Amino acid sequence: METFLQDVRYAARTLRKSPGFTAVAVLCLALGIATNTTLFSCFNAIVLRPFPFTDPERLVAISDRDARSTQPAAISYPTYIDWRDESKSFTEMAAYSGRSLAITEGEEPARLNGQAVSANLFPMLGVKPQVGRLFRPDEDTPGAAGTVLLSDGVWKRLYAADSAVVGRTISVNNLPYTVVGVMPQQFKFPERSEIWIPMTPLMSADKREWRSSNVIGRLRPGVDVKTADRELIALSKRLKTQYGIVDDLVGNVRELRADFLPEDVKLITTTMMGAVMFVLLIACANVANLMLTRAAGRQRELAIRAAIGAGRGRIMRQLLTEAVIIAVVAGVLALPLTLEGIELIKAAIPAENPMPYYMVFSVDRPTLIYTAVVSLIAGVLFGLAPALQASRSGLHEALKDGARGAGAGVRSNRLRSALVVAEVALSLVLLIGASLFVRTFSALQSADVGFNTAPIMTMRFFLPGQRYDSTTARVQLVEDVVRRVEALPGVEAATISNMIPINGGGAGDGVVIDGVPVEKGHERTITWTGVTAHWSETLGARITSGRALMERDMHDSARVAVIDQTMATRFWPSKDPVGKRFRLVSDSTQAWFTVVGVSANIRTTGLSNTGPVRANAFEAYRLLSVRNNGLVIRSRGVPTAVTAAAREALRGADPGLPVFSVATMEKVRELSYWQYKLFGAMFATFGAIALFLAAIGVYGVISEGVARRTREIGVRVALGAQRGDVIGLVVRQGMLLAGIGIAAGLAGSFGVTRVVASLLIGISPTDPVSFLGVALFLAAVAFVASVIPARRATGVDPIVALRAE
Repeated sequence: METFLQDVRYAARTLRKSPGFTAVAVLCLALGIATNTTLFSCFNAIVLRPFPFTDPERLVAISDRDARSTQPAAISYPTYIDWRDESKSFTEMAAYSGRSLAITEGEEPARLNGQAVSANLFPMLGVKPQVGRLFRPDEDTPGAAGTVLLSDGVWKRLYAADSAVVGRTISVNNLPYTVVGVMPQQFKFPERSEIWIPMTPLMSADKREWRSSNVIGRLRPGVDVKTADRELIALSKRLKTQYGIVDDLVGNVRELRADFLPEDVKLITTTMMGAVMFVLLIACANVANLMLTRAAGRQRELAIRAAIGAGRGRIMRQLLTEAVIIAVVAGVLALPLTLEGIELIKAAIPAENPMPYYMVFSVDRPTLIYTAVVSLIAGVLFGLAPALQASRSGLHEALKDGARGAGAGVRSNRLRSALVVAEVALSLVLLIGASLFVRTFSALQSADVGFNTAPIMTMRFFLPGQRYDSTTARVQLVEDVVRRVEALPGVEAATISNMIPINGGGAGDGVVIDGVPVEKGHERTITWTGVTAHWSETLGARITSGRALMERDMHDSARVAVIDQTMATRFWPSKDPVGKRFRLVSDSTQAWFTVVGVSANIRTTGLSNTGPVRANAFEAYRLLSVRNNGLVIRSRGVPTAVTAAAREALRGADPGLPVFSVATMEKVRELSYWQYKLFGAMFATFGAIALFLAAIGVYGVISEGVARRTREIGVRVALGAQRGDVIGLVVRQGMLLAGIGIAAGLAGSFGVTRVVASLLIGISPTDPVSFLGVALFLAAVAFVASVIPARRATGVDPIVALRAE
């Protein structure tokens, strides 16, 4: 310990004597550690941190899935009951289903993200309310009186955190519900929900083809996921035979994280961690270069220490101690940078799309441990090469008068050159990744959605309570709203449907084409949407064949539809579909729709949706009236100018209608690909840091080379070498290193970018513009970094150089 403390004190004194070196080394390394720690905080929250439930490792997600793929599918409530009662692999099984719920009391009705849950769900998860109690089993039975659990946020926002609300009857969807409890702070299971009601009173009458339930199970001790999955597959097949269900779906059991963490989110988070590892390696290479340069100037000092008895191990330990001190200081400095980085990432996440409640980005204990470990490993990484290099130096050569460790200098320069090549290669990979995501973001910004978003305003409203149980009531209200809105000044047209373009909606269903036989259970699917009149006029969607839906279609008994070009091409290739017929698989009446028009494609899902493009059909609203509606308004001027008047029109139609998700269509468009804006910004930041460090590395190596070749350059100038010859000599050295690094980086990028191919939209993972553009840009930066010391080399005085010889 005494020797260790002596090394620490000596290292600290040595570093204080070189404040410039110490500051640059600490800054370079702090940047690398801060980017790593920031991303680890996100990676930990998303991928590593256990769910805040009791024994989360035994919890599994249970669903149906297509036997030909791994894509999960929700199940029906009756199927959940059968699985719960007949499966043997689980101690218990619980279900939940998303619901739009509105607290319809007070001055402004509040629509909330809600869930219908089985009474045993929260006890199974081990979650207790902060006030009141959970649902009792008798409250989760058919015909039971309404009870409700509130989130902490709703409790504070609507009821001023008054504990007396427990036991009080409130109006939920215009029905009486008794508040029985308030859930813990931040709790919003499954991700962003704010209110929960018992499941069975709502869903006991559901049919087996109505798939809206999600299920979680707790495995019995000794039962693993694969065993449970095999049992559920066999059970689901038996039940399908028993009930005469024909489809390709089978039961599926998987780890809970696999259900809550989509593969693309896991992939991008893992990719980001890999990217910041590259940044740290570049920072370590840079500091190692600085240490090598410094060690070359300390050869006589180290040789004298060896001469008076210091062994090779002691010299190595001393230099490693200096490196670790630099790393520890850099790690401490990285923490405030990490906090700032986390806040920047949080700020970049739109309030409209918050992170799931259990994903909290913070500097917690695992993050602090990670920072400490990374700092120490980095210290050893960048300190080891200089320590080994210094310990191999020749004592005799280093002590000669006039000698400057020439042999060690050659070896040191080779190692430094190799480190610069590695820096350039890693920087190129990062910059190409950044370019691909930035170009994807740019492509999404300019992507054609099939209509002009600029003049359009959108909002959603909910029809709560028994008043809107009937189709007639819903249709009358919606038509009243459209009339009121279209009468407003500045409004050109308005329409209502169960879908807002780009934002999603509509209903998925299999389709049968008249005259085209298809095996039951293998029908191709479409998205069908109920719309009011003026749908095409409001969006400005071009009708390419036939006609648009008209006012009379909203009330006639005839079933007509306008389809998009995708459906026309997919189901009637090389034919005009106008006049052709189709029907929906789930329609028990088996009534046919007649196609009266074909519309140019409009984007119905988010621009970042990389799944297959679905065909779309649009019918009269009365054929698919819903409670959750989207109002789309085409304005004559600035779309936000009609917002207040449109809200008043909705209140005029029914003061109890909750209005939410108010946004311009341009905002809706931006929100559909906000992740790529964040990915591009983060990768660009990593690339910029890497580029900065690589440029410093090239500059440092060339500067050191110039310093070592001062005499040689002086002799060349004395013998007649021109200024351009000297600059060319030095620049060639830098460009050679950069060229080797760029070649290695290009080779590596061809493999690395394929990993994120599924995340790119409209851009190839081997996009030549990105590869060539980044390579040329990096070469230009290396050229500038080489020219600066090259120009300094031309200032060498040949007389001084010759006298030194």
